Amino acid sequence: MSFDKDPFDPEARLWNPCACGGNHSQAEHDNAVAAEQAEIAPVQAVEEKVDTEEILSRHIESAVMKAVFGTDMARRNFLTAVGASTAAAALSQVFPMGAAKAVAQEMSGQLEKTKLAVGFVPITCATPIIMASPMGFYEKYGLDVDVIKTAGWAVARDKSLSGEYDAAHMLTPMPLAITMGAGSTAVPWTMPAVENINGQAITLATKHLDKNDDPSKWKGFKFAVPFDYSMHNFLLRYYVAEHGLDPDTDIQIRVLPPPEMVANLAAGNVDGYLAPDPFNQRAVYDGVGFIHKLTKEIWDGHPCCAFAASQAFVDEMPNTFIALYKSIIEATAFASAQENRKEVAAAISPRNYLNQPVTVVEQVLTGTFADGLGNVQKVPDRIDFNPFPYHSMAIWILTQMKRWGYISGDVDYKGVAEQVYLATDAQEVMTDMGLTPPTETYKSYEVMGKVFDPNMPEEYVNSFAIRR
Repeated sequence: MSFDKDPFDPEARLWNPCACGGNHSQAEHDNAVAAEQAEIAPVQAVEEKVDTEEILSRHIESAVMKAVFGTDMARRNFLTAVGASTAAAALSQVFPMGAAKAVAQEMSGQLEKTKLAVGFVPITCATPIIMASPMGFYEKYGLDVDVIKTAGWAVARDKSLSGEYDAAHMLTPMPLAITMGAGSTAVPWTMPAVENINGQAITLATKHLDKNDDPSKWKGFKFAVPFDYSMHNFLLRYYVAEHGLDPDTDIQIRVLPPPEMVANLAAGNVDGYLAPDPFNQRAVYDGVGFIHKLTKEIWDGHPCCAFAASQAFVDEMPNTFIALYKSIIEATAFASAQENRKEVAAAISPRNYLNQPVTVVEQVLTGTFADGLGNVQKVPDRIDFNPFPYHSMAIWILTQMKRWGYISGDVDYKGVAEQVYLATDAQEVMTDMGLTPPTETYKSYEVMGKVFDPNMPEEYVNSFAIRR
């Protein structure tokens, strides 16, 4: 608060001294206080969490009054005489207040960049990122997004690190690995949202029908996974180890881009794979393989793929990041509704996206599918879409990276998880969008009957008989 009555001003007159000791009357002090309170209402509104638009509106009105009246005292005298509401109404008659507010609102959330490149690998796990383009979710938030089909995860990682992609569809372990420098140069990376949960399967070549019931007979098999730092790799390792096989000595695991898996299975180059869809279903469709087990039967609700971006993108383009984030969250919510799945399948099946028969994609998304064993299964959550990036998911992944030697030494499990998986941001953004996010960011899981407690990660790693 300030008072600008100059006792040496020629217009100054005598008054009764004020209780505050200032050179003004008590009445003028009281009037000025009242006017000042009207001016600082936006600040109080912020503290009281008043709507952002209302706060900005009041700031605009205050700025216009300062421009019109010049001195603080003249402005305060006007406010005292007519009141803040009347003053704003009077000024709006001579100044386009509404237009000024509209411009200010636009500038306050102006996108730093509207033309974006977002990479994706053509699998159903990328559904929200892909469908947001043809179905208008990016456009709704003021973005012009070029979704770029990418052959595999090494390419997706490298193009993201080089800045060719503004953001990308990644596997949920990848942002953790990039941040820690596992398999690449260490660069701070973020995972704002999970793209899908479940959505994978173990598929075997038809010649191995006789070994379907006993994975211990898989010794000597060659398996494919899409990337080292993938849930596919970690779930396959977990699964065969629980059946007594050492994944590094009893079987071979090789990396293949998902679009090449069916052809390699048909050619006999691999005996099976733990892969994302639609390539499990495509093997059945082509008659070259059968579905041994959905990964939801190993860990129901496990994370698979993610929307990921560098920390630099989040920091340097916050408005663009939030717009992209919201468009993907909204697309994810749409895809999660079973009644929308056929529409989504039609949107993502074309050649420029998945390049798959709609029938194959529908079987994956709806969960009504032939398994290659003569059965038609109905599993509505064969793949599902829940964007919340639980910190505990990151910790489970880190335990498997430690278990199999992808990282070593002391690991700050919670520190890395909370740096990379933006669960707190997800809570805020989802709430702002009218969704109801989880209130907790950590929870326990059961994987093949074994309970994982995120508060005891090192004990979990050491509990396994087969590990590096």
